[in-house]
Amino acid sequence: MSSKKNPTRDRILKTTWELLEDGGASAVRMSDIAKAAKISRQALYLHFPNRAELLVATTRYLDEVYDIEGKLAASRAAPTGRARLHEWVVVWGNYIPKIYGIAKALMALQASDAEAADAWSDRMQAVREGCAAAVAALAGDGVLTSQMTEKEATDALWTLLSVPAWEQLCVTCGWTQDRYIALMQQMAVHMLVDDQAP
Repeated sequence: MSSKKNPTRDRILKTTWELLEDGGASAVRMSDIAKAAKISRQALYLHFPNRAELLVATTRYLDEVYDIEGKLAASRAAPTGRARLHEWVVVWGNYIPKIYGIAKALMALQASDAEAADAWSDRMQAVREGCAAAVAALAGDGVLTSQMTEKEATDALWTLLSVPAWEQLCVTCGWTQDRYIALMQQMAVHMLVDDQAP
């Protein structure tokens, strides 16, 4: 893990993560992050020249901590488009609860905070790329629905698997995580796979 390479950088990222999850826009100012990480502002700026870079790096740090690359291996190695879609829903759907605290903070901040909006957009574009790969695999197998273009199918899957949709179902409505995954898999197949496909 990166702490072996640069423990100060990791402390900054971990502190930023914790402050974002604790809530409050004032808690993500560079001065507050430096104070909480017990370093000088100058030291903070040596690692991250601006707040936007720090927020993006923090969201990517979560990917490292939770080994998202390792978890994506099953989806990327799936032998069929349906299998890739199935595994993608599992990986991303089960990742949402792990990042929910920071996701909620960035979503709340993005309307009034351009740097938070950039960090959230960066991560959501990565999720969209995962959706696009699953859709492309379906198209490659010739089973993608004829009712949508690949772009539309990607848009629809990205929306279905959005953090606000997970929040509505699992936090507001009380769905269990297992039920969420199972139904998202069913809904994704129903929405994206041609009814006539074998």
